[in-house]
Amino acid sequence: MEPAVGNGRVFVPLLEAGFDMEGFDASDEMLDYCRKECRKRQLSASLTRQTFEDFSASKSFAAIIVPAGSFQLITDASSASAVLQRFHDHLSPNGRLIMDIDAIGGFFGPAVSVRSWETADGDLLTLTEHRVETDYIAQTTLSHLRYEHWKDGSLINTELELFKLRWWGINELRLALQAAGFTDVVISGGYQHGKPPGKNDEIISFEARRPAEGEMTA
Repeated sequence: MEPAVGNGRVFVPLLEAGFDMEGFDASDEMLDYCRKECRKRQLSASLTRQTFEDFSASKSFAAIIVPAGSFQLITDASSASAVLQRFHDHLSPNGRLIMDIDAIGGFFGPAVSVRSWETADGDLLTLTEHRVETDYIAQTTLSHLRYEHWKDGSLINTELELFKLRWWGINELRLALQAAGFTDVVISGGYQHGKPPGKNDEIISFEARRPAEGEMTA
């Protein structure tokens, strides 16, 4: 199961690889994109509109994956801890939670960044991120994301999004996972399983297990 599936960039390849997947997202627009990609590939997709805080399912899962730092969209620490508990409760015994977070250093880079892409039609798409607030107590940043669509040198469309994220310390998240009932927490840097995170790793991955029924844990 994948919470916050977005446009399906992880969900769809896993379906194609033969995994039995379910997913949810808070955005109808993102779910429409994901369903469209599934239809292109003649894949059957079980997708629902839900949020991290209120999701539910009638079955338990062998694994829950939260890639690409999506967990950091939960900006309240208490809510995030409650979501970890929900993940735990929706896993089968010995089920795994696998998720990525951005390293803290990424939250304190340049305050303004610009990325651009060229479409198949030769149009230009730009994304300007401007960090406007950093709350060191809540461990959050607030950024303005400005999306622009250019054609023949003229701006034809623009959108502004307020984007808030929370950063986590490695040991802080380990303790939060353990408090939710997880065990065997493995923390890896740079998508190299079992390699301790280093200062140059931009992505840190966590894998944790829900213990089997009756299993004694430390």
